[in-house]
Amino acid sequence: MSTLLTDLVEADPDGVAVRDERGRTTWGELDRRVDQLVGALRAAGLTEGDCVVGMLGNQVEQVELALACMQGGWLLVPLNWHLVADEVRYVLDDAGAAAVVVDARWVGVVRDAVDDDLADRLRARLVVHDAELQDGGLRDGEMAYEAALAANVDGDPDEPARGGPMFYTSGTTGRPKGVRGPLAQVGGSPDMWLLMAHSLRPVLELPDDDPVQCICGPMYHSAQWVISMFALLCGARLVLQHRFDAAELLDLLEGEQVTNVHLVPTQMSRLLRARGDAAGDSAADRPAALVSALHGAAPCPPEVKRRMIEWWGPVVTEYYGGTEGGFITTITSAEWLERPTSVGRPLEVVEVLVVDGEGGSAPPGTAGDLYFRSLLGSRFEYHNAPEKTDAAHLQPGVATLGDIGWLDEDGYLHLSDRRIDMIVSGGVNIYPAEVEAALVGAVPVVDAAVFGIPDEDMWVHAALVLAPGATWDDGTESDVVERCRTSLAGYKVPRSFEVHAELPRSEAGKLLKRSLRDPWWAETDRSI
Repeated sequence: MSTLLTDLVEADPDGVAVRDERGRTTWGELDRRVDQLVGALRAAGLTEGDCVVGMLGNQVEQVELALACMQGGWLLVPLNWHLVADEVRYVLDDAGAAAVVVDARWVGVVRDAVDDDLADRLRARLVVHDAELQDGGLRDGEMAYEAALAANVDGDPDEPARGGPMFYTSGTTGRPKGVRGPLAQVGGSPDMWLLMAHSLRPVLELPDDDPVQCICGPMYHSAQWVISMFALLCGARLVLQHRFDAAELLDLLEGEQVTNVHLVPTQMSRLLRARGDAAGDSAADRPAALVSALHGAAPCPPEVKRRMIEWWGPVVTEYYGGTEGGFITTITSAEWLERPTSVGRPLEVVEVLVVDGEGGSAPPGTAGDLYFRSLLGSRFEYHNAPEKTDAAHLQPGVATLGDIGWLDEDGYLHLSDRRIDMIVSGGVNIYPAEVEAALVGAVPVVDAAVFGIPDEDMWVHAALVLAPGATWDDGTESDVVERCRTSLAGYKVPRSFEVHAELPRSEAGKLLKRSLRDPWWAETDRSI
């Protein structure tokens, strides 16, 4: 079989390819196990174009499943392991999943999500690290991941075909939708992945010699997935941290001689706190091998970024983009210090358009709706949601992430707001409508408005109206939070509350959320 790892295996079969919390996997071992997994899924009856859902952490099996789908011809849906059963069931059904690969840590959620109809449609349910199950082991329809690989010990399945990931991103109505873009193409040669990976190498800023890419954010997010898999295909050793811990990450950066790391602003804030004030401005504690700290996914407080540059030097590079559009702009440390409100200039293969209220082109310095166009002709659509696809496009090939901003005279992009009230917390998108629906379903809440409030770790805040005669106290708050947790992933649940007699609404009944939100942001120099 012509695999994506052939050249890397031939160059260094015994070199370490992936390091996770359980151990290290060599290039040769990784190549063999990917071939075995392709064989196992084909033996279960999967054919080109089928969908495989993976509920896995930052672990080598996540990498194995990605590579298997990329050259097995399958659509991969990396699933957020914070989700509850109802959310998992929705994605399994919407994506038309034919197989699920889940770590033992989350097998209970998947079991609760798989109803009789889904059970009949799933041709494979593989459980990773099944020895860690605490409730009697595997159940009917499940198979141990290692046993599935062992049953295909010869590996080397023929007829490779390109597959790829479809990431689910939330919408304003609360239900996520899969993004079918350039990554989620099925069919043709998987060698296209090598071409894409190497074309992105300059953006990833991988050094020519001994690149080591650290991923400390969840690989079910598109940015972390793309950066990890593309870096791997460029020959980088992957160092995976399952749950972000600032002190542990600093040890990993030094101990593993990491050259590249991807961060979100919340992680940067926590790294600075872990370093402590005693370190002063000394550069003595900078990670010695680090050449690039790429960050994005959320707006970064200027003071946080400035302190990171003072600490780590000019290796901090920001990007702007999204699941739908990939990387759109980048800005180096030196450029940002000159333009601290900018997210950079567009990549050579991307055009950014600023559209005014009349649909025309806004002049430099004037804010408008931001749209992007791939000069390579790449497009995306939302899976099973043509109306949402249409709403995101100004015209075919010209799409928006929902942001508002402006271009300066030198072509640098500056963000000023979001068209919708999406909350970005720790690099994760949270849509208020979903949270508001859960709150209103919790006694005694009768109305709710949800928005983000400024903090280095931006969190979800809720303004509530209670039923007549009800009071808000610690017990009520605990009950409401617990009710929310039955239908929402933990990171979506509000962390603070305020109670009103009524919420401000227009004559048409539209919630005027800005009047609630603005006081929280009045003392900041940013609005997102």
